[in-house]
Amino acid sequence: MDLLLILTYTAICVAVFKVFRIPLNKWTVPTAVLGGILLIGTLIVLMNYNHPYSEMSQEYFVTTPIVPVVSGRVIDVPVVQNTPLKKGDILLQLDPVPFKHKLESIEARLKQSEADLKRANELVVKNAMSIRDRDLAQSQFDQLTAEKATAKYELEQTTVRALANGYVTQVIVRPGMMATSLPIRPLMIFVNEEKNYFVGWFRQNSLLRLTLGDKAEVIYDAIPGVIFSAKVHLILPVLAEGQVSASGELVSMKMANQPGRVPVIIEIDDPKFAKYQDILPGGAAGQTAVYSQHFHHVAIMRKVLLRMAAWMNYIFPFH
Repeated sequence: MDLLLILTYTAICVAVFKVFRIPLNKWTVPTAVLGGILLIGTLIVLMNYNHPYSEMSQEYFVTTPIVPVVSGRVIDVPVVQNTPLKKGDILLQLDPVPFKHKLESIEARLKQSEADLKRANELVVKNAMSIRDRDLAQSQFDQLTAEKATAKYELEQTTVRALANGYVTQVIVRPGMMATSLPIRPLMIFVNEEKNYFVGWFRQNSLLRLTLGDKAEVIYDAIPGVIFSAKVHLILPVLAEGQVSASGELVSMKMANQPGRVPVIIEIDDPKFAKYQDILPGGAAGQTAVYSQHFHHVAIMRKVLLRMAAWMNYIFPFH
């Protein structure tokens, strides 16, 4: 944006020199250059500090890795990628045969244990069996009852279902593949149906001019020439560069990272944004400008520059 401002001033100077036929000499040219440096420098400092701008802005969406509760062989994948799903819809089916056999085996043992427990109760009444032996029979029955509940649950988990509304993208799993319950090997990625988060990454020296509720404007690289009104919704209180976790090592200078940027969640409240939401893919990049209450008359420069940047997306479609 600084370059746009310099180019604009240069174009104005060229026009003034041409229209008024000002001669190019050792007085006029240095005056124009020095005047431009002083003018543009002052305006840039006031604008950048009081009306922060982030060229690094992006939409973020929440995903859930699909990991089955049980391990088994995939026999069916009925889900269609990028198709809206409701909570409870089937994503894939694992082979249930081993789990059915396990459940049937436990049910048979449970039936025998139930008969043994009934007989033990009768013998206790007749003083033909000790209470301790009866309690052991009761404990065996209770254990098998718990095992049956677990086996039934595992059988139900061979049908992997959506836990929320959303859709699955890039379905690569196929029948015949082995699915494991390890979280490091998800079978597919589920995109949750919820509002995406648009985050502007601002430099740390803009913190004093970032206030909740401040007006903002957003442009997307994918939608050239369109500006959306917005506001500052949330300023996250921590930076990832300063994160430390419990370990056997002390914090040292070696762990120091490059200065990070402040993540600011921007809420787009422009009514016309609704018709573009289906066009924008999750993760779409953009740019953000925040307008504070300080030196508000300088905000017009930021607005002009942001609109110039929006139109430049027509010219440079590869960035």
